[in-house]
Amino acid sequence: MASLTHNSLLFTNLSSQPFIFRLPSSPIFRLPCTQSRPHPSLVSTCSSLRFRNSRLSALPNDASGGPRSPGGSNSGGGGGGGGDGSHADGGDNRSILSWYLDSLEENPVSVKAITSAILTLIGDLTCQLVIDQAHSLDLKRTFIFTLLGFALVGPTLHFWYLYLSKLITIPGASGALLRLVIDQFLFSPTFIAVFLATLVTLERGPSQAIPKLKQEWFSSVVANWQLWIPFQFLNFRFVPQQFQVLAANVIALVWNVILSFKAHKVVQN
Repeated sequence: MASLTHNSLLFTNLSSQPFIFRLPSSPIFRLPCTQSRPHPSLVSTCSSLRFRNSRLSALPNDASGGPRSPGGSNSGGGGGGGGDGSHADGGDNRSILSWYLDSLEENPVSVKAITSAILTLIGDLTCQLVIDQAHSLDLKRTFIFTLLGFALVGPTLHFWYLYLSKLITIPGASGALLRLVIDQFLFSPTFIAVFLATLVTLERGPSQAIPKLKQEWFSSVVANWQLWIPFQFLNFRFVPQQFQVLAANVIALVWNVILSFKAHKVVQN
């Protein structure tokens, strides 16, 4: 919560001294007080100011944000209704991106798993409808592909990028290049093999896993290099570690279509 200590209301002894209050971006006002007993209207004013101050102190940073101009949403003669409108606009209406980033920080593994599941779902549906031009959807295929995105792809990439960022701590382009080499020439070929073998095993049985790898593994790795090497260099070089999976998911929309196509090509005997 934003602290408004420097702009908070300041009251002194009502029975002997003037009291001073200061609102954000407002000049200091002095109101007279009686020496013995404050006037009822003055007491009402003080209570109202305390109430307003408590509401202002409850605003988040993006709602209060410090001093406002005289024409800002937190000023004016709208009374309590004006404060409610400002609070609703600034504090409650968060963008989808802000909500996603907050969720990503609180639950990184589960959010990345769900994100990967959505992207693999879109990738397989696009492959079936656009590339394969299937007359009807293969729901079992889509379910398994999406399940692997949720249970295998998202969590694995999360822990892999986390480990890689700790393994290679060299800053700048040299570190990004080294992470790229390790990622693309050690991790990616292995992970693609695991993904294809798991997918084929779940769909057609373990006997089809080896023939599938012989037919599609190397071409899948080459396609992976062509798409991911340029992107991953930029990803490792400029994107913070906690956002690398999110950035990779943008390219993953294209990659999942390619992977779904290669994973579901008929094995040639």
